[in-house]
Order: sequence, then structure tokens, then C-alpha cells
Amino acid sequence: MILNTLNYQQNYENTFKNHKNSHQSLSKAVIRRWSENPAKTHSSFALTFRYELVRPPDSYWGIKFPNGSWNGMVGMVHRNEVEMALGPFAVTAQREEDIDFSMAVLTDNQAIITIRPTLQQDVAGFLRPFDYKVWLLVLLSMVGMACGMVGVVEGEGKVFFENPKNIVSKTCLWILTTLTQESSEWLPPHDAGRVLVTTWMLASLVFMSSYGGILTAMLTVPRVTIPIDSLADLVAQDDLPWRLESGATMLTLLQESEDEVRQKAYHGMSGTIPDCWSARHGLIKGEFAAVCDMMTMKKTISWDFSTSGECHLYIANEKVYSNLMVSLAFRVDSFLLEGANEIISRLLEAGILNHWLSSETSNTTQCLKPPSADRSQGVEPLPLSSMLGTILLMAGGWSLALLIFIGENIMVATMTPSPHSALR
Repeated sequence: MILNTLNYQQNYENTFKNHKNSHQSLSKAVIRRWSENPAKTHSSFALTFRYELVRPPDSYWGIKFPNGSWNGMVGMVHRNEVEMALGPFAVTAQREEDIDFSMAVLTDNQAIITIRPTLQQDVAGFLRPFDYKVWLLVLLSMVGMACGMVGVVEGEGKVFFENPKNIVSKTCLWILTTLTQESSEWLPPHDAGRVLVTTWMLASLVFMSSYGGILTAMLTVPRVTIPIDSLADLVAQDDLPWRLESGATMLTLLQESEDEVRQKAYHGMSGTIPDCWSARHGLIKGEFAAVCDMMTMKKTISWDFSTSGECHLYIANEKVYSNLMVSLAFRVDSFLLEGANEIISRLLEAGILNHWLSSETSNTTQCLKPPSADRSQGVEPLPLSSMLGTILLMAGGWSLALLIFIGENIMVATMTPSPHSALR
């Protein structure tokens, strides 16, 4: 069995040896029969009839129109203009009504392919350890604790017949120094105020310890923000347009879907592409995203890494459609179908088809890792951009202090009487 299958593989390779790029040459191709009485040689599983390999004039896979007609390769098969179409095609109920399919060559998924997210240096990275709601809550806690502390200290002063001075300034400075884990010489003189002090110190310890730990982790192993990881992410953003394969079943599936997100994906697309392989240069340049089959995406990524040595593309984790059967298309009651199924079965059993697919996508291992893995191994010094936010904050503080200092001098100069006016 294996020997016969290997014989068929050799015949197949010899037949198409003039096609240097099998993916580009044999994809979207149909076979037009030449002889009317072909014979099949079972010993080598090689079809002995003559054939012609042609391409569809419109370069479409094939979608159905309201009047029942088809375009693309499916249309040529449906109109009996050709004997079969290589495709391969996603098998759908709509297509099965009008043409025949071979046994499944493979089961594939449809997903989104975009330009690969990269490590971005964030000026406001020192604020990222907590959500803005947490920062807002901390600010409100500081204000509330300061007001409560002032009220308690002044109330205790009345109880114990004391007259504490500069309570507001001392309390605000103490709140800030405690939050930043600094020591303070001032403490409330009585028990109620000291209970508040203990409470705030514990809360500050937890907050600052968490902040320091998360910030250290983020600087050591920075996270990569992935803007598009699902179809919902794709339709929710406006930065990157997306396109679909022209005349492909994905157009029909999205258009006829009752899901709101899929409807937005169909109506919001910026245009179509002939196929994902031919549009690979635009994908790599980040001109648009696309919904493609997994095998084509892997081949594109493999080609990109083989030619450039870098990973420029990313496949979203969420699948748009899963477990689509992929097969060859035949005219109804085609004399080729039975033999094709036998050949495909032998190729699958011997592992030749899987071996060929693996060889076509051999350089995908590195690029299928998450974008955070693109960072080189080992400990690296932090670049200036990682600390730029802190430096800008310090520069802003210096500038504000300088303005206040200048303002104070102007106020003193204008309010202090001159010596001549004093003599008068």
C-alpha cells in the first residue's frame, strides 16, 4: 500500500514539476478533461487520462448568487465547464447542494491574521501597575484620611484642652510620607489619632508593596498589548482596516450570520483580496488585517521567516470559524471522484500529505509563539524609554517648583515697601 502511494507521489511530482511554487500555481486551479474514455491504473494509482490545468477567469473560489448561479471555480464545476477544481474548498451545505466533494483532505480553521504586535515602551508605564480606578480610590483615601485626621486631632485638642498648631500641613505631609514608606517625626498626641495612623500605615504598606512588586515584574518581563485577538476586537477598533478573500465562503458565512459581531465584520470590511497568500506583502507591511485559513497563514508566516529571519505576522487566538472540512470539488457524478478519494485516502494513511504540509510550514515555530517571546533571552539593562515617564515627572516637579519660586519672589517684591517710601 505504501509503495503504491509513493509511486503516485512520484507521478504527481513529475506531472507538476514545472510549477515552481506549488501554492501559487496550483491554488485556485481547475482541471479540464481532454479524453472522454479515461482509464485508471490501480497498481500505481496514477490517472492515465490527459488533462489541462487552467485558472478561473475571475480568480474567485466561488459564492452563490440569489438567482442560483455561482461564480469562480465552483461556478465552473457547477456549469460542467471543468471536471474538478483543486481549491481546496471549505465544504458547506450550500456548496454540497450543487457540486460533489472528495473526502476531507484536512480539517482547518479560519482566523484573523494581522501585523505582529511588538514591545512598546510606555511613557506612563509607572502608572500601569494599577487601574485608574485604583489610583482614584487611593487619592480619595488620602483626602478622606487627611480630613479625618485633622478632625480627630482638633477634637482631641478640645477634649484635653490643647491647642495644636499647623494640623492641616502636618497631617497632609504625614499622609504623603507614610504612603511613600518614609518616616515622619510627627504623630497625633492621643489614642484616637494614633489608631488612624496605624490603619493608614497598614493600608500604605499593602499598597506600596503591591505597586513595587508589579512594577518590577512589568519592567523585567514587559507585557505586549495585543490589540486584535478576536473578531470582536477587530470590529471594535478603527486603526487597522480588514479585508476578506473575494468570492470565498467566508463572505457568505459572515453575511448570512445572525451574530452582530460577524455582521459588523462583513459590512465593515475595507475591501477584498484575491487570497491571503497573494496579499502577504500587504499583511506584512501592516496595511490591513485579513481572515484566512490556518494553513495559508502558517505558510505565509513560514515564508516570511525564511526570507527575512523575523516574525512580522500574528494569528489571533480566537477562531472565526472552526473545524471546516477542506476538500477537492468535482462536478456531480464525476468519473474522477472515486479514484480521487482512493488516492487521498492512501496519501493520508501513509502520512505523505501531512509530511508535505509540514514541509510547507516548517519555519513557523518561532513566529507562533506569543509576541512577548520575541524579547531576547537573558537579563538586559533597562533602556532610557522605560524610565522616561519618571524623568518627565521629575522635570515637571522641578519646573513647577521654579514657577512657584519665581512667583513668590514677585509677590515679595511687589508687596514689600521700598526704602524711599518708608522714609517719607
